[in-house]
Formats: sequence, C-alpha cells, structure tokens
Amino acid sequence: MLTVTSVNVNGIRAAAKKGFVPWLAGSDADVVCLQEVRAEEAQIPDGARVPEGWHTVFAPAAVKGRAGVAVYSRREPERVRVGFGSEEFDTSGRYLEVDLPGVTVASLYLPSGEAGTEKQDEKYRFMGEFLTYLERLKERAAAEGREVVVCGDWNICHREADLKNWKTNRKNAGFLPEERAWLGQVYEQAGYVDVVRSLHPDTEGPYSWWSYRGRAFDNDAGWRIDLQVATPGLAARAVKAFVERAETHPERWSDHAPVTVVYELGA
Repeated sequence: MLTVTSVNVNGIRAAAKKGFVPWLAGSDADVVCLQEVRAEEAQIPDGARVPEGWHTVFAPAAVKGRAGVAVYSRREPERVRVGFGSEEFDTSGRYLEVDLPGVTVASLYLPSGEAGTEKQDEKYRFMGEFLTYLERLKERAAAEGREVVVCGDWNICHREADLKNWKTNRKNAGFLPEERAWLGQVYEQAGYVDVVRSLHPDTEGPYSWWSYRGRAFDNDAGWRIDLQVATPGLAARAVKAFVERAETHPERWSDHAPVTVVYELGA
C-alpha cells in the first residue's frame, strides 16, 4: 500500500501552532505533500521541519513569505527535483518532485490568479508551461517504468460538482472557462487522471477548501481545488480517497483540509 496525503498548510509556522504537528504524528501516510509553506527551512519549528520518522524536502520561494512547497516521505527519496525547467517559475516555490521506488510524487502550488489582472496572466503562463512539462514527465516516467502523481493545490475547479456556489463563481479565478478547459487538457491531452473524482464520480465535492469568511466551513460551501492527479496505471490502483475534514471550525489548522488517497501497489 502507498498512502499519499496532500494539504495546503496556509503557512506552516501558523499551522504548527494550531495542530499540524500532532496531525502529522498521527498520520498513516507514506508521503505528505505540502503547499503554501511560506517559510525558509530554518524558520520552520523543529516538530514540523525534522519530524521523527520522516525525510523532508523543502522548496521555498525566492520571495520570502510567499508560496513554498514540501514533500515528507517515510523513505528517503532516490532523486529530488525543484521546479520544472521554467525560467520564470523555478524559484517561485511552486513545484517539487521526489522519486520513490516505482513512483514519482510531486507537490504543486499552482498560482491562484485573479480575473482580469496580471495575476491571472501569470497563472495562464504557468499553466501553459506546466502542461508541456506534464506531458514530458509522463513520457519520461513511462520510459523508466515509473508512475506519477502530482498532488497539490491546483487552484482550479473542473466541474460544477467541484464547488458549492458554482453559479456565482463563473467569472472568478478558479472556475473560469479557460482554466476549466486547461484542466480538461491535463486529463484528455496529457492523459492524467483526477484520482479522487475517479473514485467518487457522482459526488458533490468532496470539498477541500473553505473560505475563512462567513460560515463557509459550517455550511460546507467549499471548493475542490486540492487534487491528486496521476498517471492511469497508478490511478487504477487507487482503492480509497477521502478528505480529512475537521469536525469543527476551531479544530482547523488551515483553510484547506488534507486530501488522502490509498494506492494498492501489490507485491
């Protein structure tokens, strides 16, 4: 079995004070991918930086206090890659991948964007470069006999079932037609699989992010933007997928919830 969890921690220093460390200690995951770490490695509390039983790799952003991704794994990675060969984005703390036996696991923090602004243009530039990389990654992995799973905050909802209030968000970043079409290309053109959706095809959600504003969490008015996107061979081995949603608002240590998938790799 290979259990992979992905979560946007919304600042690891803040999350460590609110419950991330005991959550990690109690996790059954073999790999945990983090996004929006927002700290240099030396700034991270020991309990989150060097937790017992984990190998950790951090890829902070060149701009301090922004973005940042990490991968925690029970086994030491065979290879680590930061970035995806992009002159613009490789130092932005948005992509990190590690090779483990038979599988490449990546942590992605795709730009959130803002409709009609330079932030959205930046998001589209990232998307264009990243799709090309995903295609190359899949080809390279196949040549090496490996599978791939790209975990993270993709900041896009593909279908109406992926966010509660889709009608009022059709002109907002995260649910724009161009973004949704691009995610369709990831699945149809590049040949990857949305693992959680493949196991829960007719489910509303399951949502993984809720705004801190209003009563979004209490009303489950969420978005499903935290995804595990895998090559078909690995996706076919997924046996269980779930969101580790906190029981109550005060128990949350991030505005996102961990998304976990269990893969049955066999002998």
